[in-house]
Amino acid sequence: MAEKFIVKERSKLLEFLFNHLTGWSKKTIKQRLQGSSVAVNGEINTKHDFALNIDDVVEVGVVKKASTQAQTLQKLEIIYQDKDIIAINKPAGLLSVGNTTESKQHALAILRNQLSRGKNQVKLWPVHRLDRDTSGILLFATSKEMRETVMDKWGISEKIYLAIVEGCPKEKKGTIDQPLRLDEKEYRMHVGKHPDAKPAITHYAVKQTSPERSLLEVKIETGRQHQIRAHLAWLGHSIIGDERYGTKGEKMGLHAKKLTIIHPVKKKPMSFEVDAPRDFYKLFN
Repeated sequence: MAEKFIVKERSKLLEFLFNHLTGWSKKTIKQRLQGSSVAVNGEINTKHDFALNIDDVVEVGVVKKASTQAQTLQKLEIIYQDKDIIAINKPAGLLSVGNTTESKQHALAILRNQLSRGKNQVKLWPVHRLDRDTSGILLFATSKEMRETVMDKWGISEKIYLAIVEGCPKEKKGTIDQPLRLDEKEYRMHVGKHPDAKPAITHYAVKQTSPERSLLEVKIETGRQHQIRAHLAWLGHSIIGDERYGTKGEKMGLHAKKLTIIHPVKKKPMSFEVDAPRDFYKLFN
């Protein structure tokens, strides 16, 4: 049964939960929020920085009903598979991995179910993650050892994205090397120098422009959380549909197009590539 709270003073949603769920760890609270177990005025809300007003009703413990296409998927598109690694094309709107809630609608669980046969349950380990609203290449390993072997060379892997942004950058090519710091209360990255900030490097190139939007190819040397989203917003060209760093929209314009890794057994470079879906390009037009 869900717990209900009445908001007495304005605050951000995550901060409100921290203050009222005193018996829970901050990690668990964030996991419940990300897992669609929190509602505001009857509507599921996963935004850490959502602004609460006086007399709003916050419920904790609700379970979101599957409604979107991504949430009701039974099969995922497998781009590559061998006995060591599996690469899939994750649709936008689907979590990469699960959390402490009971929901099984995330890429890891769906893929496990898809590959398992009867009592022969497949075990998988996520090599990395994509944000829920980012589509594209997501890599899994078939053992913890294979995952660690891939991660040992992750620093030299090539990660290329497509991004549709507001406006057009002045420079057709550029590099953003601003450090990033995670604000746990607001669950967003702050850009700029700070004792807690970590190095982050993002390269971009303008591929196409329209009067109001641009299509960029983005390559990241580091893989900080929300790196591309925060860096492009800092540049003054936030990603279309990115409510956290820009303006709310029906879909976010970010797609993981290409990933090149060192295969954990073959010890040779291996590339995976998948184009963005049609509804991604509709954001540009």
